[in-house]
Amino acid sequence: MDEGAFHLDVKQARRAFDRAARTLADPAVLQNEVERRMFDRLDYIRQQPARVLDAGCGTGRGLGLLRRRYPKADLLGVDFAQAAVRTAKHTESLIERARRHLSRAGRHHLCADFSHLPLRFGCVDMVWSNLSLAWAEDPLAALREFHRVLAKGGLLMFSSYGPDTLKELKAAFSSASQGRHVHSFVDMHDVGDMLVACGFVEPVMDMERLTLTYPDVMALARELKASGQTCAARDRPRGLLGRSVWRRMLDAYERERRNASLPATIEVVYGHAWKGEPRVAADGRQIMKWESTIRR
Repeated sequence: MDEGAFHLDVKQARRAFDRAARTLADPAVLQNEVERRMFDRLDYIRQQPARVLDAGCGTGRGLGLLRRRYPKADLLGVDFAQAAVRTAKHTESLIERARRHLSRAGRHHLCADFSHLPLRFGCVDMVWSNLSLAWAEDPLAALREFHRVLAKGGLLMFSSYGPDTLKELKAAFSSASQGRHVHSFVDMHDVGDMLVACGFVEPVMDMERLTLTYPDVMALARELKASGQTCAARDRPRGLLGRSVWRRMLDAYERERRNASLPATIEVVYGHAWKGEPRVAADGRQIMKWESTIRR
């Protein structure tokens, strides 16, 4: 089934993440694991930024990691979900707070849309964004804003979801219903093209596929809802799903069962790029480095 172009319902996405942030549990196991893997990549980056923006900070776990890496940096956490921002304000540990006071480093929080950041031009040295571009209404506009607020020589490091994410669930729903029930995501190569279009230099992209397992579909659905990652497409079916559609979807997904578990594929896209002076050839064309790797 050709679902057509995907358009995000930002209000619905914000409601879902607000609801998730108000719960006491921290179900975002996948987000935390991806952020840890992205954090390890900073070992290869020789930069000590004075100001770091966490775009899509959620409940603040990434800010804690960034404080550990950059104890003297001023940190700014931005998220479009007000409940997440409120929670992030209270997640700073006593140890982190003590270190911040000793180094006189700041930590601030702001509720804002990535595509319209209320920040001045060139005010941060690093933009960090974990799995948040997937929830931007216009990823290209968000990347342009990241480029705008970065200082010259600043680094953008991010992760997002690729199009194979939840492919088993998408196929199961497609066999049972004509509606869109699963979020769609941008291909790694398209994100790389967006970076170049925004003026970033030396973009490097790579991708890996993770396979999570669940005892049944309901366990997967509960985790997605608890972490706020439900389908927020504008053209998603509204109202309750009929029993017959749900049953057909369950039966289709059951055909994927292996070793008593149902798999859920997650395609994770990683990228980083720099803001710098564009290099121009003699004929006026920009020369950009475009690398990509795929790990399976």
